[in-house]
Amino acid sequence: MARPIWTGSLSFGLVNVPVGLYSAIEQKDIRFHQFQEGTKRRVHNQRVAEGTKKEVPYEKVVKGYEVGKNKWVMVEPEDLQAVEPGPSRTIEIEDFVALEEIDPVYYEKPYYLAPTAKSGAEHSYQLLRAAMERADRVGIARFVMRGKQYLAAVRPRGDVLVLETLYFHDEVRDPAKVIADLPGKGRTNQRELDIALQLIESLTTDWKPERYDDTYRERVLDMIKRKGKGEEIESPERERDSGEVVDLMEALRESLERGGRTSPSRRASTSRAKQSTRTSKSTRRTGTRRKKAS
Repeated sequence: MARPIWTGSLSFGLVNVPVGLYSAIEQKDIRFHQFQEGTKRRVHNQRVAEGTKKEVPYEKVVKGYEVGKNKWVMVEPEDLQAVEPGPSRTIEIEDFVALEEIDPVYYEKPYYLAPTAKSGAEHSYQLLRAAMERADRVGIARFVMRGKQYLAAVRPRGDVLVLETLYFHDEVRDPAKVIADLPGKGRTNQRELDIALQLIESLTTDWKPERYDDTYRERVLDMIKRKGKGEEIESPERERDSGEVVDLMEALRESLERGGRTSPSRRASTSRAKQSTRTSKSTRRTGTRRKKAS
């Protein structure tokens, strides 16, 4: 069984529930080591002072914050200790909100919250979980872990409470300030919209996460296994997008006829299709003007 990565108490009102925090996810990224080409000598990163080739011992490394071009404020561990949140061991629920009010862009990382073993907190824990489930509400809390303050959402999930750390509001970027050519809502063609809605409906199903595997990771692991047995790996020839401009309505209808699931090589580019539609309309208007002029 896993050990809690943090222990403390979950507080709401005057009720305190001793709890432990457990990671709810297991990253399965494939990690590679680095080697010098043609050898099996590992490549390691070293802390080297700029302008020298001398490695700096870890205990001699200090932190600095850039306040201007080539201007730094050096910060000592004691400086950070003076302003750190403090050794609080409480997840304090400050508010309750509806789950649908939280934009998923704020979610960062999920954890399981469980009552501390032999603490006698099982009843209080289950009471809070059942009350939140009945009220259909999520608790918004702040807590300190490893010297850092976190914002979190606490919600019931089956028989357990889940804590999901959240990004603070000033950490979420405004898309209008990130994307140079952010398209506006604009007007939509009703016929195109109707077919698009039918296409979405044809692809709608129940959420079953086990249906979606990391196929790339599986292929990488299979390639490593085959190469480890001495097999030579050849890159397959891939179909390239012909770049053909496809009419948006035609692409929507064809997708609907195919049940929505088309191969990448046959998938129409929405942007190119819209451009084609605009060009076609523009050509028709120009032709009409010329006929009237003649």
